[in-house]
Amino acid sequence: MKQETSNTRIIKADLPNVFDALSNPDSIVKWQIPGDMTGKIHFFDFRIGGGYSMSLYYPAEEGSMGKTERNEDRFTSKFLEIENNKKILESVTFESSDEDFAGEMLMQIDLEKVETGTAVTFTFRNIPKGIDPKDNEEGTKSSLEKLAKLLE
Repeated sequence: MKQETSNTRIIKADLPNVFDALSNPDSIVKWQIPGDMTGKIHFFDFRIGGGYSMSLYYPAEEGSMGKTERNEDRFTSKFLEIENNKKILESVTFESSDEDFAGEMLMQIDLEKVETGTAVTFTFRNIPKGIDPKDNEEGTKSSLEKLAKLLE
């Protein structure tokens, strides 16, 4: 069974500002972190064929939950397509010794100008079998809420 999710939110900001927040590492580290996690970008190269490496850290009180380390999910993304103010497609690979988190997940971000701002849609395909799609949807919803807070 294919594991896929899609979440859309209207962000009350103009399209170029939204695209900038999606392509700027200083902004990404603020909005892409779901829930009460924290994050760190290790490197960033925004161009087709470029990418970034990022760690997401679970709060210490949540115990051992990480895919990479006890409290860390570390992943590498590669930019496959970039259409300014329209679309970002990237492959995401988690660093994990657990094969349930192995493989390449695709994350596509589509932007569309709407009357009240910008419609932002995140679509994930090939979600590793170790990740519950419901958890992925909730994490994406949290990230979209943070993106809205950052820009509105």
